[in-house]
Amino acid sequence: MTGKLWGVGLGPGDSELVTVKAARIIGEVDVVAYHSARHGRSIARSVAAPYLRSGQIEEKLIYPVTTESTDHPGGYRGALADFYTAAAQTLAQHLSAGRSVALLAEGDPLFYSSYMHMHKRLVVDFDTEIIPGVTSVSASAAATGLPLVEADETLTVLPGTLSKEELVRRLRDSDAVAIMKLGRTFPDVVAALTESGRLEQAWYVERASTAAQKVIPVVDVEAETVPYFSMIVIPGELNNPLLSESSGGGGQVVVVGLGPGADRWTTPEVRGELAQATDLVGYKTYLNRVTPRPGQRLHPSDNKVESERACMALDLAKAGARVVVVSSGDPGVFAMAAAVIEEAADEQWREVPVRVVPGVTAANAVASLAGAPLGHDYAVISLSDRLKSWDVVAERVRAALRADLVLAIYNPGSASRTWQVAELKDILLEQIAGTTPVVLGRDVGGPEQSLVITTVSDLDPAGVDMRTLLIVGSTTTTVVDRVGGQAVFTNRRYGASPSTH
Repeated sequence: MTGKLWGVGLGPGDSELVTVKAARIIGEVDVVAYHSARHGRSIARSVAAPYLRSGQIEEKLIYPVTTESTDHPGGYRGALADFYTAAAQTLAQHLSAGRSVALLAEGDPLFYSSYMHMHKRLVVDFDTEIIPGVTSVSASAAATGLPLVEADETLTVLPGTLSKEELVRRLRDSDAVAIMKLGRTFPDVVAALTESGRLEQAWYVERASTAAQKVIPVVDVEAETVPYFSMIVIPGELNNPLLSESSGGGGQVVVVGLGPGADRWTTPEVRGELAQATDLVGYKTYLNRVTPRPGQRLHPSDNKVESERACMALDLAKAGARVVVVSSGDPGVFAMAAAVIEEAADEQWREVPVRVVPGVTAANAVASLAGAPLGHDYAVISLSDRLKSWDVVAERVRAALRADLVLAIYNPGSASRTWQVAELKDILLEQIAGTTPVVLGRDVGGPEQSLVITTVSDLDPAGVDMRTLLIVGSTTTTVVDRVGGQAVFTNRRYGASPSTH
């Protein structure tokens, strides 16, 4: 009979947080194993000490390296891989001799723990059982005395060893956050918190649940004092007092683009701004795409009141609100960014901070479905004559066609504008070949998405509405037949003859 391997979670450091089952198994097994650095001291053993009995075999597994350099041919990872293999063989000898083994793990055995490396090497040949433990995340959250997540908030756990760029991305896309593995990574983590705008929302917890426990805002921490056994915790917005303190009572307006319809085209940065807003302002159809968190105020309006919407957003921010103005696509392309910045130039709002966060444009989304029709120079034109005369629209279309630019046509028609597309077709036939490719993308990214590839001559104005975007090709735009359907591209080598297929 072989012995049984127990992966014993000890919790975050307080011996009284060891579970009843873990304490019982520690006292019953033949062998108690634990990892340590070269100095020989083991935090895991000190936590388990009250439950050890005399006569047990203690197996100390000493790491060859921790943070120092190594001359191992496989580098740091190679040195550790060899160590884990040798350590597993040591435990296997005990198990093969019929001895039961408890391998101690701080926190939980399968949560960033060295135990998992032993488990993967031994589970095939020996009976194993894992006793879960209280994680350092739970202990650190308890140390702050603040609810970590509530309602629909989500929790993201990040290792501080990630690159700064990756940390910034994840921080912007998360509600509540716990960052582990600090120590020497602390300066880079602070830089990521600063760049993501979350530094002043973050709590520092050191040696949670122990007599040496420390809890302070991250902004008050001296980097050179940070040990490995520390954590950064950012509670969700519903319960983080540092969030309101960091705002200082001052509001701001952030204009964002949701992308052209599909949730996957809303960027992590935009999601982060939406999550932090106190007020959401926008055209009602676009606001319907946003799921507000509890406590957020929504201010929907009609699509024809851009200036009024901008003024309302600025007024809210002036009164201390964190306002997000929502646009579809990109906010700077025939959307709310220009309206907000124009109104913000007024003396009464000059002190209100305004930022713009980009989004995927409708033109780019339609182009991606068709292939690469925007692969060379192109012009973006709105057919709407609500804010400029049709004569201006028509002359700009003609000028772009004379320059042999691909056209991305926004706002081609609506319930009250039914003749512009027919006029556009007449202009196109006057100046370019009727065989020129035209792409019609309707409700791209939405539930009624459709894509039609046609020509100028065959363009049917009746099939175009406000939810449609048109791409009109140039002399180098080509339609190719491929498996699965047609694809459109505009040659990047201007002056080249269109390919024949």
